[in-house]
Amino acid sequence: MVSSSRGAAELVDELGRLLLGAPIPLSVRCWDGSESVVQGAPTLVVRHPRALRRLVYAPGELGLARAYVSGDLDIEGDVYAALSFPDRLPARPELRLDRAALARLAGPLLRLGVLGPPPAPPPEEARLRGIRHSLGRDRSAISHHYDIGNDFYRLLLGPSLVYSCAYFPEPTATLEQAQEAKLDLVCRKLDLQPGMRLLDVGCGWGSLALHAAARYGVSVTGVTISAAQAELATRRVAEAGLSESVEVRQQDYREVVDGPFDAIASIGMAEHVGLAQLPAYAAQLHALLRPGGRLLNHAIARGPAAGPDRPDPGSFLTRYVFPDGELQPLATHVRVLEEAGLEVCDVEALRRHYALTCRAWVNNLERGWDDAVRLSSPGRARVWRLYLAGSALAFEGRRVGVNQVLAIKPGLPGDDRVPLTRPDWSARAVRGAHQPGNGSAAGRRGGSAAAAGDPFVP
Repeated sequence: MVSSSRGAAELVDELGRLLLGAPIPLSVRCWDGSESVVQGAPTLVVRHPRALRRLVYAPGELGLARAYVSGDLDIEGDVYAALSFPDRLPARPELRLDRAALARLAGPLLRLGVLGPPPAPPPEEARLRGIRHSLGRDRSAISHHYDIGNDFYRLLLGPSLVYSCAYFPEPTATLEQAQEAKLDLVCRKLDLQPGMRLLDVGCGWGSLALHAAARYGVSVTGVTISAAQAELATRRVAEAGLSESVEVRQQDYREVVDGPFDAIASIGMAEHVGLAQLPAYAAQLHALLRPGGRLLNHAIARGPAAGPDRPDPGSFLTRYVFPDGELQPLATHVRVLEEAGLEVCDVEALRRHYALTCRAWVNNLERGWDDAVRLSSPGRARVWRLYLAGSALAFEGRRVGVNQVLAIKPGLPGDDRVPLTRPDWSARAVRGAHQPGNGSAAGRRGGSAAAAGDPFVP
């Protein structure tokens, strides 16, 4: 059942039909008090005529994003239901405006104050300069996303401070349990043993480095080009008493020269590299790895139904979330690793785990909304709400996935440690994540039986 009163809401409905080719399956309430009600549907709140003006000048994802981030547009009710409405349309068209049809609405647009000069973009919108994926521009892109306040990320991510896909041993596991299980899963796949050297590429706030040093007795070098991450990770290492085992550097992976390392982890970092740079990325990691050493490349991938990835300067993710970020299909990641001379020995898809992770992050954000706004900005909190809820739907809808690719640098003849059968890393990871004594001094030095055991043994 649909009811409406005349006014701005009627104009929004008409613009929706022009953009989508079908009625908007959401309730609408506008600044002038008019509304269009769809029973049981979330409400799109148009707080200012400027929201429609943004759509007139940028009729698509960018205009909608600017309206939402600025607060000119809001969502009341289930954010997932609101963001999934395109899936309920007869087709999934690209948002566009027919200029001739728009001209016929000039009278109502003028009367309601919609027409006027283009509004300035919200300050949260990224505008990068320089050569794409140069060292300087990459630092600016990373700073835009990560250097917005460690306290904000602590609220969003929880105590683990892990900003990548968790590993849920069961759907009811807490986010902290799932993140600990993921860290242990990575360590077991890398077959970490006491005394090894581990390179953590894109180490974030140091959680994997801390886990690997404390539980497996390895020496860890973590690199990140985020100043905020490097500062907090270094502080966390000192507070854990692991400064002799863990070094955190504010450094680009291309600048690391002190190999070889026994193992390399790259978790949620390859998405920032760019397609053109992926071969050089794989070659650099190959050069830094000792013969017989292992690399775990954990990265988001475009779904099989997606077309070629061409960075869209007008997309919400490009302007507000990951400037210069690029997603490649799994096949591309496997190909570049193999072409660099690495042998791919295991691939595990974690798509459903990332959907659960994103929903857990949204829950953290919603529970701490007032603090999130205080620690960042209203616009920044809105960016993350839109980004994470949309990401959960994208993973659930198979539009994107995430994969762990384990590769080995071939060693000398006879030094072949690739297992004959696929190890049950998942079961070992769950037990390792919850075994008693892992926080003890013996556990921190890698002295526990599980830490020293061969992960290929069931």
